[in-house]
Formats: sequence, structure tokens, C-alpha cells
Amino acid sequence: MKTNPALRASHYVIASLFALLSLYPIVLMLLSSFKTNIDIFKNPIGLPKAWSMTAYKKLLDQLPYFDYFWNSLTVSVVAVALILLFGSLASFYIARYPFRWNPALFFFFLLGMMIPVKLGIVPLFMLMKNLGLMNTVTSLILMYTAIGIPMSVLILTGFFRTLPKELEEAGRIDGCSDLRLLLSIVTPLMRPALGTVMIMNFITVWNDFFFPLIFIQDEVKKTIPVGMLTLFSEYSTDWSVLFAGLTLSSLPMIVLFALSSRQFMDGMTAGAVK
Repeated sequence: MKTNPALRASHYVIASLFALLSLYPIVLMLLSSFKTNIDIFKNPIGLPKAWSMTAYKKLLDQLPYFDYFWNSLTVSVVAVALILLFGSLASFYIARYPFRWNPALFFFFLLGMMIPVKLGIVPLFMLMKNLGLMNTVTSLILMYTAIGIPMSVLILTGFFRTLPKELEEAGRIDGCSDLRLLLSIVTPLMRPALGTVMIMNFITVWNDFFFPLIFIQDEVKKTIPVGMLTLFSEYSTDWSVLFAGLTLSSLPMIVLFALSSRQFMDGMTAGAVK
């Protein structure tokens, strides 16, 4: 079936407009980081009159920004790695071992998506205090891992069930153990789903403000969203410095999506075409 060229051209035009609308806030943020505070108010959507790195210098002078950046990166990478590890193991078990308690176990994981975690912040605060984990990045890693596993189990279990069992049977004939089967045969086929889970959880962890605000008190242990809060003063805000910090904090997410966008799109559209 041939597509009308005019219709296809209109689709490209509409898609390009949506892309421009999506990129506009990022471009505006980048341009504002090279402006002075006065220039931002006088010409908020125009190009800088004089390109300057002053805002970035002020940012590094006023804040321990690299400490914030390292804390956010450590928490995000470790939490996402644990989510992928435990989510894959739990999903493989639920999808491939037909025990009678599997539906109940799957529903148990889904409860983690149904119950808002923030409702239990007081018991969680007391738990972290009793465990001696307050004011440590370990508390954040544990929280984000627990929050991210239910969604990863939901996504990965559905993908595991779509894979042909004949591949696993062939691996068992060759003497593969269950763990070897998962790592060598199944996981390479799960890259779209793993990429989807990785990107979704990394963005959630990287941008979260609530739990670092509750569990972290030391300035050098804060993550970027909480650390950037100090740039907002009661009477005035240096917007150029704020935009500089936002630009630097957005770089890891842009790089991650650029490297994993293919897997992410494959994961989101899997099953759409038979």
C-alpha cells in the first residue's frame, strides 16, 4: 500500500514541530546559562549579547557542585544497577517457573506500584535512623531500589513471557545452569526492555527531590536537586547561575538517552507489530 507523498510530508512537518517544541526549553536553558542576570530579564528568549562563562564560574565558586554531581551519579548508577539485577532475577522466576504462588508473588510486586511510598515516610525515616543509615547515600540507594523494582518486574516479566522457550531448552541441553541461561541467552534478547527500565529509573532517581531532602543533612552529601535549592534566596535569585547548574545536571540524562534511545524505542514499541 503506497502512502500519499503529501500526507507523509505533513506527518514529517508535524513531527518536526513537536521536536522543536520539545527542544525549545533545553535550548533556552542553555542560552540563558551564557547570559548575565540582567540580560535574562531584558531579553529572555534571545541570543546572549556577549557569550560568557561567568555563570559557570560562579556556580562552582558558590556551591560544592561536583560533590552534588558525584552523589547524584553514584546513587543513580548503583540504584539502577540493583533494580536491573533484582528485577531481572524476579521476573525470570515469575515468567518461567509455573509454581502455584507465582500469581500472588507477581501481585505482591505490583502492590509496590499501587501504594504511594511517601505515605510511609515517617516509618521509613525511623527505619533508616534505627539502621544508622541517616545522612548517607546508602539510604537513598535502598529507597530507590525498592521503589524501582515493582515497575521493572512488571515490564520485564511481560518481555520474558514473549521469548520462545525453545532457546532456553536448547541451553539446558548444552548444560547451562539457570543463572548462566539468564546471563548468556536471555539477557542479550532483553536489551530493549532493560534499556527501557534503565532510562525510566535513571531519570526518576536523578531528578528526585523528596527523599534526599528527608534523609540527607550534610551539604557535601546532598544530590543536585536539593543542592541547587540554595541558589534560591528570599529576595533575589541569580538565574544565570541556576540555568548553568541545570545545564550541567541535564548532561548525563541527555548522554544516557542518546546512547540508549534505540533500545528504549524498541522496548516501548515491542509487541506493536506482529
